[in-house]
Amino acid sequence: MPIQRRHFSAALAASATAGLLLGSPTARAQFRVEISGIGATQLPLAIPRFRDEDRSGQALSAIVRADLERSGAFRIVDSSGALDERSQPSWPDWRARAADALVAGSATRLADGRVDVRYKLWDVVKGEALAGESLPVPVADLRLAAHRIADAVQEKLTGERGVNATRIAYVTRSANRYTLRITDADGEGGQVALASPQPIISPAWSPDGRKLAYVSFEAGKAVVMVQDVVSGDRRAVASFKGSNSAPAWSPDGRRLVATLSRDGVSQLYQIDLGGDGLRRLTTSNAIDTEAVFSPDGQALFFVSDRGGGPQVYRMPAAGGAAERVTFNGSYNISPAISPDGRMLAYVNRGSGFRVMVMPLDGSAPPLAVTDTNDDESPSFAPNGRLLIYATRSQGRDVLMTTTLDGKIRTRLLSSGIDVREPAWGPFGR
Repeated sequence: MPIQRRHFSAALAASATAGLLLGSPTARAQFRVEISGIGATQLPLAIPRFRDEDRSGQALSAIVRADLERSGAFRIVDSSGALDERSQPSWPDWRARAADALVAGSATRLADGRVDVRYKLWDVVKGEALAGESLPVPVADLRLAAHRIADAVQEKLTGERGVNATRIAYVTRSANRYTLRITDADGEGGQVALASPQPIISPAWSPDGRKLAYVSFEAGKAVVMVQDVVSGDRRAVASFKGSNSAPAWSPDGRRLVATLSRDGVSQLYQIDLGGDGLRRLTTSNAIDTEAVFSPDGQALFFVSDRGGGPQVYRMPAAGGAAERVTFNGSYNISPAISPDGRMLAYVNRGSGFRVMVMPLDGSAPPLAVTDTNDDESPSFAPNGRLLIYATRSQGRDVLMTTTLDGKIRTRLLSSGIDVREPAWGPFGR
């Protein structure tokens, strides 16, 4: 049974099963990006190698290319040739390659040890410059500089804010060691937030990106923890009798909703960050779990089997009558709400477990956006244009992203390590 289904099944048993996470012989995730699918409309873009990027220690142009491909809005065309931000492009040459836009840049070592990363963006069709910038950064921030360039290019050309400079959290297991990691949105770089011989599940970002809530089994049972991502300071917020699981942040960052079995069957409870102010929100005889707030904080979406099988329901955030939201099939779990509050992503069990996307206003039927059969943990990017999720491929647990139409899917390939439980962080870092 895959891990994310554990969230519902653990509530069923009022405990989590440590053996559900799969092992791997290596300890450090190394990612590369593999992109498949064809977008309906993509802007053809050329990104030659940045001058002297090989001396910087990072393949800056490759990072920018992969970021923009992953967005689904761009198609990379022939980018061979020597060019930097000071060059005057030969417009007939780039038009012959069917490029509508061109990005070129350089990486120059400064006397203080930093690297000055520069780029320029041109409109090839009009033959004019659109944007450019100098980013002097420490060597450790070179990847971040490349992500910021990709975001700037995306926003300039599409009007849509990019998410490549944001972060994700996910969990890996190597042998009997579980690791909660925080990385760039492409799965690279970053830090280890927690390493433990016991399982770590359900990471959730605070709205300001400064904290992570998650479930730890270090105490021999499921306990909800909150950790500062910079200092590493952490504390138990929910450690009641029974199981404490599935934390969700309120949009104001002042409280959590978690699934607790302290009074018997698993139900939803609100709790302040200091561990005070506990208040029960659901009073059903069913299992209520996997809550997530609407962006405006007015509603909670959650999973309940009150109708005979697990489905997604919606109720006021302060508690009250719940209405059923999902109706396709007998098993729908793991809701995620887009940042604009318009879309619902969830996992549906049909012939397999697939990530589905549907507009909450009912204007279109649910759409399967994956081609795998063991999907879990969908999480929206902060611009609402991409989803990250976990699945199995070629015998491994992997992370993937997809556009909301399912046409561009990106596999973050790790070198021999199983990766689960992704959560996409907010803008800002």
